[in-house]
Amino acid sequence: MFIQTESTPNPATLKFLPGQTVLEMGTADFPSPDGAAASPLATRIFAVSGVTGVFFGNDFVTVTKDDAVDWDHLKPAILGAIMEHFQSGQPVMSDGAQQSSGHADHDGEDGEIVGQIKELLDSRVRPAVAQDGGDITFHGFEHGIVYLHMQGACAGCPSSTLTLKMGIENLLRHYIPEVTEVRPVTV
Repeated sequence: MFIQTESTPNPATLKFLPGQTVLEMGTADFPSPDGAAASPLATRIFAVSGVTGVFFGNDFVTVTKDDAVDWDHLKPAILGAIMEHFQSGQPVMSDGAQQSSGHADHDGEDGEIVGQIKELLDSRVRPAVAQDGGDITFHGFEHGIVYLHMQGACAGCPSSTLTLKMGIENLLRHYIPEVTEVRPVTV
């Protein structure tokens, strides 16, 4: 098994490409070891000292590290953990574990606007940020403000504010006049 790695715009994260499907659909975000029990793979990766976050996409694993640890020390251990997992035959997610399709549900009078927001995120934004090892999902819409949740390499990325304000906010405002601002949320 050959696992490729790619850097991301976030210096604290690295994208690992195992050359096979990680998740059939959706994403799975583990911003801390607390929820990792839902995934044998996340549990293995968190066992590596210095790992602070794990995120799964369709064909990649993004790992976030503690700032005090150098990638030269972590990378071999993470590669080993990923390789051991896929060779073990265990599932990536435990039976019954939830994977996220991403967007929060929205009930209310702005249903049509929210549908347009989600469509633009799915068609224009999420594929681009997945290339960088992350995901951005809809969290809410209220009084013209779109709330988005940043995951994987996007969470804590130094360029995430620029991405939100200059990229996503401008895109949404261009296509949907009701949108006045985009703000990040932490869940």
